[in-house]
Amino acid sequence: MRIKFERHLNTLTSELITMGSLCEEAILGAEKALALGNIESIQYVQELSEEIRQTERTIERRCLALVLHEQPVAKDLHLVSAALKMITDMKRIGDQAQEITEIVAFFNGRHLPDIDTTSMMAEATRSMLSNAIQAFVARDVDKALGVVADDDIVDSYFNQMKSNIIHMIANGSTDGELALDLLIIAKYFERIGDHATNIAEWIVFSVTGQHEDEI
Repeated sequence: MRIKFERHLNTLTSELITMGSLCEEAILGAEKALALGNIESIQYVQELSEEIRQTERTIERRCLALVLHEQPVAKDLHLVSAALKMITDMKRIGDQAQEITEIVAFFNGRHLPDIDTTSMMAEATRSMLSNAIQAFVARDVDKALGVVADDDIVDSYFNQMKSNIIHMIANGSTDGELALDLLIIAKYFERIGDHATNIAEWIVFSVTGQHEDEI
């Protein structure tokens, strides 16, 4: 019985890693869509977002089956509970990457100001998610806590973006609509960083049985 359960847990772990990798690709796709503005990048992220949603449903069903039909011990329940939380955040990362590309689709070839800072935000969030996945594979609490700390980097980029946008509006270097779109995109990346942080915190819980809210 335990061998069968371990096999299902291993499958669950593989599916979580796959879902995390899809989210990384979605962030990268959103960054490319911003830089290139082409329809191929936009469609690619939309397809990835749907695949992420399908993977979420698969993992959710597996987690529920493990709880209902197997006999998990406490440490197993920590992993299953964390997995259910993690996939919610991963699904939202996919949604927000898609929402970024939907905004890009309305640019109609207009030049996006301050693309460098936006790209740095995207790279920082993708790095956070990549490190979270590595922490999950290695069951590395310190690496997961490093992801939590890195959210400050994303927040600092977001604050920089807000200041830059205010300056651009004040000196008339961009129109208000485009500035607002840029701020919304920056906010989506900031939220992706928050979701990566949540994932890292649930990884810590899966190993220690203790969540950040309880510390």
